[in-house]
Amino acid sequence: MSERDPADGAVRPEPVRVVTDDELVVGDPTPGMLRRRAFEVPGLWAGQVVTDPGAVSGWHHHDSNVSVLYVVRGVLRLECEGVEGWVDAVAGSYVHVPAFTVHRESNPGREASLAVIARSGVGLPTVNVTTAPPPHR
Repeated sequence: MSERDPADGAVRPEPVRVVTDDELVVGDPTPGMLRRRAFEVPGLWAGQVVTDPGAVSGWHHHDSNVSVLYVVRGVLRLECEGVEGWVDAVAGSYVHVPAFTVHRESNPGREASLAVIARSGVGLPTVNVTTAPPPHR
């Protein structure tokens, strides 16, 4: 974040920062998924998620955060409350997950899926739940 110089009140921006793959840190866990965080600043979480072929995550939501994913490779299958069945996102697709929406991801493909994530909000990054939402009960 930018800071004001106490001497003259001028805004002193922070420099651009690059985070490489080997600098990513393990993010908030959900069974069946590997999240790795690149950045976390007030109101923004950014990172990636890898889902192995055949893996199915646990049911979860992202509290008051809105999540946007960009699928880089593979297939990301999502089941969520209020949707019968599932939706598949493939490489080149964007996914919008509204705040508090209980969902789970899986990978029906033959290769690991990779998605880049940006979350906006100030709630808990991930809240794992034990009960599937309707109509998945």
